[in-house]
Amino acid sequence: MKIVVIGGSGLIGSKLVAKLQHLGHEVIAASPASGVNTITGEGLAEALEGTQVVVDVANSPSFEDKAVLEFFETSGRTLLAAEEVAGVKHHIALSVVGTDRLAESGYFRGKIAQEKLIKASPIPYTIVHSTQFFEFLGGIAQSGTQGETVHLSPAFVQPIASDDVASAVAEVTVGAPLNGTVEIAGPDRLRLSELVQQYLTEMKDPRKVVSDVHARYFGAELTDDMLVPGANPRIGKINFETWFAAQNKVTV
Repeated sequence: MKIVVIGGSGLIGSKLVAKLQHLGHEVIAASPASGVNTITGEGLAEALEGTQVVVDVANSPSFEDKAVLEFFETSGRTLLAAEEVAGVKHHIALSVVGTDRLAESGYFRGKIAQEKLIKASPIPYTIVHSTQFFEFLGGIAQSGTQGETVHLSPAFVQPIASDDVASAVAEVTVGAPLNGTVEIAGPDRLRLSELVQQYLTEMKDPRKVVSDVHARYFGAELTDDMLVPGANPRIGKINFETWFAAQNKVTV
């Protein structure tokens, strides 16, 4: 089966491409660097020729509200239109658990717009909602940093390792379209502020986390249920301790 992975050179995309190739599929890792651009349409028709499945794991290069919305709307329209011409049979998109609850955030308004385009398209689809990746903990800490303190919500999260994300998306990719959403999450439910403090401590970072119920998460004030999955999510195997130990082995 020919599969095109949009964003195929990124954190999730590169792992997904390797997993799908290992399963014996013909996989194209598509990105602007490889000459495939979903904003301008450059190289898209050629890449999609003879393609059965497209997986979109690309992310906006900017988190500024207007830029995010423009990226997801333009990329979504361009990609879905090209897929329709090419006769693609299954469109998969990686999104975020709680997206529909986080419209206060400009980033998530962009993701909401992307999902609306997918659902309105005639192409059969599956949307994968993932919880936050362990790999993003440093960025989350930075987003709440004020001097030597980090102000973060104590809302619950159920973070997941990128390896588990790639495995789950690969499973969806080789399956039948759901015309719906599947949720994936890590094995443990933790409070965001406590998890980031644990991460900073393990990293020997001197910053201290201040638990603040009004601290905003990329523009949105959180409640306990916003970032955690509903009933029966697919659960990854890797917890924080296992993930962090693996990172340490890579960097030593």
